[in-house]
Amino acid sequence: MTSRPLIVAAIAGAAVGGDQATKWVILAQVMQPPRVIGVTPFFNLTLSFNTGVSFGMFGETFAARPGLLAVLTLMIVLAILAWALRARSAAERIGLSLIAGGALGNILDRWRQGAVTDFLDFHWRGWHWPAFNGADVFISLGVLMLLLAGFKPAPKPETEKQE
Repeated sequence: MTSRPLIVAAIAGAAVGGDQATKWVILAQVMQPPRVIGVTPFFNLTLSFNTGVSFGMFGETFAARPGLLAVLTLMIVLAILAWALRARSAAERIGLSLIAGGALGNILDRWRQGAVTDFLDFHWRGWHWPAFNGADVFISLGVLMLLLAGFKPAPKPETEKQE
């Protein structure tokens, strides 16, 4: 393997591992029994399961078919990994690898338990952001890196050497 595939695999693997480790801690250690744990005045740990896509959209559609959503997501992840291998900049490669790793973490949840484990709950004055997890954090960081990479000026084309 060349260094580029190793870097992509290492970053995506670290994202999957970090996501799955935090979910294991929440499921096996912290949330037995499930409850709301207030951490700060604006942040709780709370256990929920998402059968849909982002923010629970289409949850009713995919609740009975978690494998279908997992397969669709896996196809997208494979395309993102291919893109990461061809990325021109390190920031793009890292961003795409984080997105793929986060998505793979959520795919594992869907295969294993039919829904994605969410447990991070930010709130303010009775309004709660939809609960999310470590995979969602990695995906968001990856998107942010892609956006930042897009603002870098394009490299100037090399001019032909004159003899």
